[in-house]
Amino acid sequence: MAPFGVYVHIPICARRCDYCAFATWTDRGALMPDYAAACRAEIERAGLAPASSVFFGGGTPSLLPARLLTGILDAVDRAPGAEVTVECNPENVTIDLLAAYRAAGVNRVSFGVQSLAPHVLKGLGRTHDPAAVDRAVAAARTVGMERVNLDLIYGGAGERDEDWEATVRGALALGPTHISAYALTIEPGTPLAADESRHPDDDVQADRYLVADALLAEAGLVNYEISNWARPGDECRHNLLYWRQGDYRGIGCAAHSHEDGRRWWNVRTPERYIAAVASGSSSVAASETLTPEQRVTEGWRLSLRTSDGAPAEAFGPSDFALLGERGLVVRCDDRVVLTATGRLLANQVAMYL
Repeated sequence: MAPFGVYVHIPICARRCDYCAFATWTDRGALMPDYAAACRAEIERAGLAPASSVFFGGGTPSLLPARLLTGILDAVDRAPGAEVTVECNPENVTIDLLAAYRAAGVNRVSFGVQSLAPHVLKGLGRTHDPAAVDRAVAAARTVGMERVNLDLIYGGAGERDEDWEATVRGALALGPTHISAYALTIEPGTPLAADESRHPDDDVQADRYLVADALLAEAGLVNYEISNWARPGDECRHNLLYWRQGDYRGIGCAAHSHEDGRRWWNVRTPERYIAAVASGSSSVAASETLTPEQRVTEGWRLSLRTSDGAPAEAFGPSDFALLGERGLVVRCDDRVVLTATGRLLANQVAMYL
């Protein structure tokens, strides 16, 4: 059976981070019971295939009362051994919350750590302190949640070389099975975009990436996608589904879906989503269908981001030679794989596909 994923979008946050442009709100908590009911109804009406992975993202899914989140999960028909992930903020995680997740079938949690330097967290608009991360990971261990991801962000205002190295080393000391490390990006309309004094430097971010790659490799975590490292066998199966052009269904407002080259996405606000589901009408805002040629090219671009690389036929001989001379790619049997330097310039390399 081909892998099939379900993504559930939870659009609430206690506070919007200064760099965030996602479809989330800080004043919609009262809608959550109706929103969860709408998510369950959408799942039940869709008649979905058994899911090999389920991912609750946001927003801050851990702000949703456990009974509402697990009620949505209960509506999803899952294949045996399905991976079920919930994104959590360290400051609102408790043992009781994670125990409820575990009892419902959640077997992977992802904590939004971002940094272990208090001044960097403040510059990002985050509200937790490093001690909250320790408590959250300890709570996950207490309830038997063995698969733990830590999300990190590099390039924040005031971050020094020693801050970033200490963050990576501190994250590794907690024993996660997976670490994601993302470059801070400037999204239009965010507080970060309006404050040029906090904009990251590209060269500094490149150095931060290479430091992380070296430290994580030294600790036994393998880079399997540009921004993701895992212990062998603990790669995020849900995210691999995206990079391999698999089929998935997005549930909730602003959620995206894909099936056989057709993509569609739901209305953006929770109010409109709830109303659409309650009336029995479609919650889809728009869609697009890729041509066979577009699917091939997109498949190459996505696979190039991973350790599998793109097929050698995706590059002309002269282009491959040029990229190789620049130290951006290597040939592995019949695949072309990005080097660590190539990962920093993946978009430029993809232009040669």
